[in-house]
Amino acid sequence: MSIRPVVSTNTARPTLEGAGVKLHRAFGFHEPEAYDPFLLFDDFRGDRPEDYMAGFPWHPHRGIETITYVLAGAVTHEDSLGNQGTLGAGDVQWMTAGSGIMHQEMPTQNPNGQMHGFQLWANLPASLKMTAPRYQDVKSADIPVIVDDDGTTVRVIVGNFWGKAGPVDGIAADPQYLDISVPAGRRKTFKVDTYKRSFAYVFEGAAAFADASEPEGVLLEKEVAGQEVNIRDLSGNRTVVRFGTGDEITVQAGPEGVRFLLVSGSPIEQPVAWHGPIVMNTKDEIRQAMQDLRNGTFIRPVH
Repeated sequence: MSIRPVVSTNTARPTLEGAGVKLHRAFGFHEPEAYDPFLLFDDFRGDRPEDYMAGFPWHPHRGIETITYVLAGAVTHEDSLGNQGTLGAGDVQWMTAGSGIMHQEMPTQNPNGQMHGFQLWANLPASLKMTAPRYQDVKSADIPVIVDDDGTTVRVIVGNFWGKAGPVDGIAADPQYLDISVPAGRRKTFKVDTYKRSFAYVFEGAAAFADASEPEGVLLEKEVAGQEVNIRDLSGNRTVVRFGTGDEITVQAGPEGVRFLLVSGSPIEQPVAWHGPIVMNTKDEIRQAMQDLRNGTFIRPVH
């Protein structure tokens, strides 16, 4: 067994997107090879409806998959193929844009005015860039939830974990997407496929993600639930942690516990040509996509 080292940590940055939605971007548009097969990760949340109600009006996608996970409020969506629906709290949508789709996503608040969700973009290999669009809408009740003896809770959205399989399937990057909560002061180790790239995104509480060279109890300052926690080294709210190679990650929860997403996928290792919501392999393919948008042939017939 080998613990994955922490390669980098950074805090998501405030960004305006869509029609003026205020969100935080953990990564995207720069160094796509660092998170391959993932391209972008956004955290959109707030309790001021004016910060997000303008939403994400009609826009195109080609060559990628978008994964939307809603924690509070809702996101209504519709597209050029006639699909429409609403994602509520705990729901997930995995959209394969493939050859091209036009859609819009409009956030709405819960009774307290709150909205919280994430969107992750996953790349498609060249062989699937022009595949037919596909949706997988998953209700919260259909996502397996595992509760360990110590109170650790894992929602298995995609992939297999602790004997449970997530409901989303047939994804090119063969990903694992987990929503993990670890109680205060607990130290836990989670298996990750050795051949997949992996990152964690902390959105509640804080934790230290330990390297193999960091034994429990080193340079610790505060005792929580009978264990000491290195307060100085905790990764807190809106922190993305990128891991190196290995087959497990170790996390030490802070004084308020921690909730984070643990995401991994098989790298595609192909050239990336990127223009806004369209990601292809070459500049010529990007130019073709722009021409298709101009002449009305961006949306291909679905057979």
